[in-house]
Amino acid sequence: MIERMALGMPFWGFAGWQGSLYARDSRPADHLAQYARVFNAVEGNTTFYATPSSRTVARWDAECPEEFRFCFKLPKAITHESLLRDALPETRSFLDGLRPLGRKLGPFMIQLPPGFDASGLSRLETFLAALPDDLRFAVELRSPDLTQEGLPARLAQEILEAHDAGRVIMDTRPLRDGPSDHPDILAARHVKPDLPVREEALSIDPIVRIVFHPESAVNERWLDRWARVLAGWIRDGLRPLVFVHSPSNRESPAIARDLHRRIDALERVGEMPAWVGETGESAEGQLALL
Repeated sequence: MIERMALGMPFWGFAGWQGSLYARDSRPADHLAQYARVFNAVEGNTTFYATPSSRTVARWDAECPEEFRFCFKLPKAITHESLLRDALPETRSFLDGLRPLGRKLGPFMIQLPPGFDASGLSRLETFLAALPDDLRFAVELRSPDLTQEGLPARLAQEILEAHDAGRVIMDTRPLRDGPSDHPDILAARHVKPDLPVREEALSIDPIVRIVFHPESAVNERWLDRWARVLAGWIRDGLRPLVFVHSPSNRESPAIARDLHRRIDALERVGEMPAWVGETGESAEGQLALL
């Protein structure tokens, strides 16, 4: 099993992974357990759009091993619609609903929209100060004035450090490094931020989200680059959480496996387990094992 780092994708529910990561006859209800056999973390993007029920949270808990980590996004109603204004009651309710996952909770991601700029820094500071101390949080800033060199960016970083909040590193450079003649690539480039990337760990559990190109040749230098950076962090005693994206995400598991292999060649992080769909196992056989 993967150790010393957490590796995964933005979600687990994707039928396009059947026959590779998942058994060919798998159902949506089978996906999380099969995903968690291979990868040990997930972004959990679903919470950006809807808060799961207590029954759903209990099922997620039962289907994942103790070392698995969920890094949920705060709902968009909190981060994008209210822009953190008067959002603490809703935030506490959201967090309390996920607390049953216990140690399986990785840092919660507070993704802020491009319009959340320097004028909102005092609001961010107030919000972070009121969050519970027993949970971890990481902020993804998408405003140019908070990500480019300058006083606002330095003030933002000071606020994060003062409240022991991590910073999410979002890298879309691989996506923009190759051909763009496919609608999926054009759509991804339109919605994914094109901002400076600081390849610097600012917490003990840095979160890195990388959007790769669907063509493997384009990704070569970026896979090597991030493998070196991540292996160095691991060597220094950090435990990064790395999430691999691609425009359609069909290629994401294979890219993640390639990244893992390159990191492991530089700094041992443990073997990646075999994929259920590649072993020929059926979903029914998996249920029998459970």
